[in-house]
Amino acid sequence: MDSYAMVSLLGMLDVQEELPRKFVAERAIHPRGEADAWVVVTDDYELHPQATTYLGSLRALDRSVNTERIYAGRLALYLSYCAEYGVDWAEPRFIQLQEFMRWLIEQPLPSRARRPRPARFRKQSTANAVFTAVSEFLRFGVGPGWVSAETAAQLTEPKYLQYLPPGFNAGEDGRFRTIRARRIKYRVAVEGYEWLSAEQVDRLIALAGRARDRFLIVLLACTGMRIGEALGLRREDLHLLSNSESLGCLIPGPHVHVRRRRNANGALAKARSPRSIPVTEQVVSAYTNYLHERHQVLEARMSDFVFVNLFRAPLGQPMRYGNAKGMFDRLAKAAEFIARPHLLRHSAATRMVRSGTRREVVQDILGHVSPSSMDPYLHASDQDKREAVERVAARRTVTG
Repeated sequence: MDSYAMVSLLGMLDVQEELPRKFVAERAIHPRGEADAWVVVTDDYELHPQATTYLGSLRALDRSVNTERIYAGRLALYLSYCAEYGVDWAEPRFIQLQEFMRWLIEQPLPSRARRPRPARFRKQSTANAVFTAVSEFLRFGVGPGWVSAETAAQLTEPKYLQYLPPGFNAGEDGRFRTIRARRIKYRVAVEGYEWLSAEQVDRLIALAGRARDRFLIVLLACTGMRIGEALGLRREDLHLLSNSESLGCLIPGPHVHVRRRRNANGALAKARSPRSIPVTEQVVSAYTNYLHERHQVLEARMSDFVFVNLFRAPLGQPMRYGNAKGMFDRLAKAAEFIARPHLLRHSAATRMVRSGTRREVVQDILGHVSPSSMDPYLHASDQDKREAVERVAARRTVTG
């Protein structure tokens, strides 16, 4: 069992099990104060050893703490379903997995509102994402002997690629055209990413009452970096002068460096290769204002992290993802539109693509490894389609 399996057991009750157990994801605290991790426990705080071991393997593979958190929640959902409906989680039959997928979209989501509201349901794409985590967990379980090879084999089937994805190497004589594809999966349309307009970004900046929060919004909107990359930035990564030769950097103009590190706040750059991203004068100005605010907090002066807690304990410690999410949730409520950190990444990429920036340049700025990751940004917008129709109509008027 992973050494991270130490969970705060506040309010633990010694009760007899009467109902099927529910499983939940919990953040575990390392006894030596190292980076936190995630585990899966029952509602009476008993560890699920196999799920916890699997989550530990994600850390060993250097996956981000956010990936671990999301997978923990998805595994807890699967294990709770199995407990409620009498399914052996390690040896589910094919039809039981199909029923689980149907349950995912038909079961109403728990309501957090104080007032009655219409029921909400998971999208089919969300169900696919949940099942991806479950499939990886079951396949991992073959090695330790928790899951039979036959059970894992039923998750996929051979599929011949009639049409090759962009950049796919079929190999000599097309020997790689046959792959293992998921057997249980909803067919969903591939849509363009949600993104925020320039006016919406400006609205978020205006609503942010703190210089630190304004700087975070401006930085994400300009660079398109992931929130984990931003929260993992160190002060040495910000080269905001016109010339950084004194810092041993020959890259001209203001820019930031994104590097993959293990951080105490769990922030982790997803891209393994370091990259630099140019920034605008607006970013430099926002950072200058933030420094004045930060300097007022004594505990923050010695931290080498860029984004730190200034307004609540523990002061001076690096911001966590939950802090940033809470900030965006408050801004979204005030702005009356959806606002998440990742939407600013989509916004930056969309503006770059539609301003005529070459695809490979945008890919390098965003830190995408695969060229196909850029595809969702290339979809036509409603405005693009309207302008196309109006151009045709204008030509007909002239020629008519």
